[in-house]
Amino acid sequence: MLLKFIICFIAGIGAGLGTGFAGMSAAAVISPMLITFLDMPAYDAIGIALASDVLASAVSAYTYGKNKNLDIKNGLIMMFTVLIFTLTGSFLASLVPNTTMDSFSVFMTFLLGIKFIIKPVMTTKKAMETTDSKKRLIQSIGCGMVIGLICGFIGAGGGMMMLLILTSVLGYELKTAVGTSVFIMTFTALTGSASHFAIKGVPDFWCLLFCIFSTLLWARIAAKLANKATPKTLNRVTGIVLALLGIVILVVNQIK
Repeated sequence: MLLKFIICFIAGIGAGLGTGFAGMSAAAVISPMLITFLDMPAYDAIGIALASDVLASAVSAYTYGKNKNLDIKNGLIMMFTVLIFTLTGSFLASLVPNTTMDSFSVFMTFLLGIKFIIKPVMTTKKAMETTDSKKRLIQSIGCGMVIGLICGFIGAGGGMMMLLILTSVLGYELKTAVGTSVFIMTFTALTGSASHFAIKGVPDFWCLLFCIFSTLLWARIAAKLANKATPKTLNRVTGIVLALLGIVILVVNQIK
């Protein structure tokens, strides 16, 4: 029991910081930790990770929204597309033999972190408004399809891809991008975890409880700090967090 608590708490620290600072999916950290150190089946680990993402993303979205760094209107467009394809991805995952998260998400985490350090996102909210609404709608739907499939199938990569798309493709400033990302991930994670549990039942209760508690705690702390930081500082912190998490996840995957 003590080992479960320690592993889940440590996993929650990384997942919570990633969620609060960068809108990253908790599954990117929690899944490999549970699989490697607790010998948990990948499908169960992904279900727990997605469940941990629900409250962590919700409290982060509330914090960003409270500080006017959340675009609900445009976020809803991508959210519905992501939700539909998350269900599809989750069903497809149930048909695949026990497997771990795809390695591309690990490298993506690291590279995205380096990107924010070397080339920070300094777009302003005023600049966001100049983007053509029709173009943003089409891009949101297309990108939402891809993100949903990835999130539902491997339980990771959705938050990172969303952050990259919101900042690089849709032209969001960083705080609004993270706020919108965690808003979408709240419902995506809820849908993903519910479908996982419905298909194969609820996994280890104590692991589920410990992961949810730890991820929620650290996501709340990170979101509060992020909304008080300057854009330049937030870019650096986000970059460092993502780069370090990418390295840690890579090391964990090599232990397996």
